This record gives sequence, C-alpha cells and structure tokens, in this order.
Amino acid sequence: MNQDSKTPLKRRIIPAVKSYGLEGPKSRLHELGFALTIFIQFIKGFRALHFIGPCITVFGSARFKEDHPFYILAREMGKQIAAAGFTTMTGGGPGIMEAANRGAFENGGKSIGCNIKLPYEQEPNPYVHRSITIDLFFVRKVLLVKYSYAFVIMPGGFGTQDEFFETLTLIQTKVIKDFPIVVMGKEFYEPFRHWMEHMIEGGTISPEDKNYILFTDDTHEAIEYIKRYMGANYKAKPRKRLWWLFEKV
Repeated sequence: MNQDSKTPLKRRIIPAVKSYGLEGPKSRLHELGFALTIFIQFIKGFRALHFIGPCITVFGSARFKEDHPFYILAREMGKQIAAAGFTTMTGGGPGIMEAANRGAFENGGKSIGCNIKLPYEQEPNPYVHRSITIDLFFVRKVLLVKYSYAFVIMPGGFGTQDEFFETLTLIQTKVIKDFPIVVMGKEFYEPFRHWMEHMIEGGTISPEDKNYILFTDDTHEAIEYIKRYMGANYKAKPRKRLWWLFEKV
C-alpha cells in the first residue's frame, strides 16, 4: 500500500441489489439476473481485497461506544494485530468493528472494512484504508473469511454469533483450514462455554472441538497464540499485480 497509513483510501462501493433473493421463486429471467448480480459482487470483492495481505478478522457488536470496556479491548486488539504485521479486517461498521480498525489505523497497520447495507447501525467507520460496501450477508461473510488466517470474536449479538458459528463450523468440518479462533470477553461468553459442555454431554459435538477456540481477555496472549499457530503452519505468498487486469501498483 503506497498511501500514508494515516490517510484513508476512498471507499469502493459495490452497487446494492434491491432484493435478497429470499422471497421464493421468481421468473427465470429474474433469477438469472440475481445470480449475475451475486457473481459481479464477488468479482468486485475479490478485486478489491486480493492484495490486502494476510488478515485477522475481528467480529463484534456495532452497538458499543468508545468508552465501553469492550470497545477499548477491541481497539487494543487492533493495535496488537498491527504490531504483529497483519492486516485488521472487520465488518467496517461502528462499535467493535470501528475499535479494531481504529487500533490498527492509529498504530500504522493496514485496516480494512467489509461493510453491509442495513437500515440502521451500519454506517462505515472512518478508520479504514480500504472499504467495500455490499448488500448480501453471505457475500460479505465469504469475503471476511476468505482473506483471513485467524479470527477474533468479541461480544456481539445475532450477527456476531452467526459469523462465529459459521466460521467455527467451517473449521470443524475442514471446509477451511483450522485457523485459530480467539474469543474475547470471557465473562460475556461464559454461558457459551457451559453450552459447549452441554453439547459435548449430549453427543452433538466432540470434546476435541473445544480445541479450536482460545478464550482470553489478554490481547498479548491472543496475538501470541495466533502468531505461534500461523508461524508454524502458514506462509503468505506475495501476489504479483497484472497490468492487463488493470491492477494498480
């Protein structure tokens, strides 16, 4: 990235679609158009994020203000991610997402937002160097997972839990590599730890499934856990820009 790390880049906006495509069968022509829209959104997302480097995605609520302890914790996590040399990626909105982006942005790290259009809550935050705004949750989730080598789960609501469980399921079923998942907010997630034990007792998950997750409130422990795993298992290969695809240097 050639721009000064303190200067946000202009946001790339991916045009919204008018429908989520979940209203039942439509005409064949409508369904074809919807499929093409999905394809175009993916291509634009891939082009926008292809060179952003190895990412750590931070998931969390959009509702916490900057004086909230979870906001402060996420901001420090973004700082640690930047210090470790990774790109911080979030959903690009306010709250926890803003905090993680802000921590990275203010400490010289790359900061990326993958935003979603919603009728409330989800205004893009100003602490990103590159942002895309899309309309479909499943496209957004693919982008948030595709470019990340580790995941940090902060406290959040339905959306955060959806992202958490889908990522965990992809790892559990070996659809993606078993990248590290760090869950922060131990007290907030204590009921979930009990629920995991309940699921183990009920035979719906295996005892070793707990090994996919580190529960901690220590950002240094979190980043060391991620660095240890990635250092032993993964090497990011540099990607060459192709002039004939109009990929800017």
